[in-house]
Amino acid sequence: MSLSSRLNHVYYAAKGNKWFHCFAVFCRIMLALGFIPSGFVKVRGERFTALSSDHPLGHYLEALYYTEYYYTFIGISQLVIALLLLIPRTALLGALMYFPIILNICILAFAIRFEGTRITTLMLLANVYLLCWDYDRIKYILPFKRVTQHDSLARNKPLSNKFPFLFFGCVFATIASVIVINQFLYNIRPGNSQIECRNGCPGNSSPKACEEFCDCIYNRGKRLNECLIEYNKENAKRTNQ
Repeated sequence: MSLSSRLNHVYYAAKGNKWFHCFAVFCRIMLALGFIPSGFVKVRGERFTALSSDHPLGHYLEALYYTEYYYTFIGISQLVIALLLLIPRTALLGALMYFPIILNICILAFAIRFEGTRITTLMLLANVYLLCWDYDRIKYILPFKRVTQHDSLARNKPLSNKFPFLFFGCVFATIASVIVINQFLYNIRPGNSQIECRNGCPGNSSPKACEEFCDCIYNRGKRLNECLIEYNKENAKRTNQ
């Protein structure tokens, strides 16, 4: 049996299991709930967050807030996508539209060392699961060799009630890995406020350099990259002393 045939066998076995169906519904609801509040805020013309404009993400969101109807357009788009996800017949379209947005948000969160990197990563993974779940519908636009003999059999086969322990074990292991890896991914983060930033300094390898980093972000209003360069230089000096 070829690799593509094996993957198709695994895929259709999952499609025939009610627990995978339930997980897909759960992902759709959670992703929709992730967009509804932020979408409403933008449509109402309110600021999305209380982050300081000196914060790296605050710079971006403040500029986005002043884009007028573009800001409203983003909010409307998020609400429409959330609605599409909640309707079974349009869930695939919602997942396809959701992907570029959540990918952009995830990369942005990592780029500015935002505390939300964990949740955005999990949202991205949930979105990928939904796209994989509808592989039988999107495979026709993918440049891969397709094996289609399972399609009609899978549609007529009754759902299995067997609980996929291995799959959900991998889900929990992935969630734990995302949390742990993000915890140690950066040696310093700006936090969501100056107080939060300074609260992380006592456990930092160089508390003084950490405090100066927080001051650089929130009081001097410098770019994240500039503050990181200063922090690394100061940290290196104190390490060599």
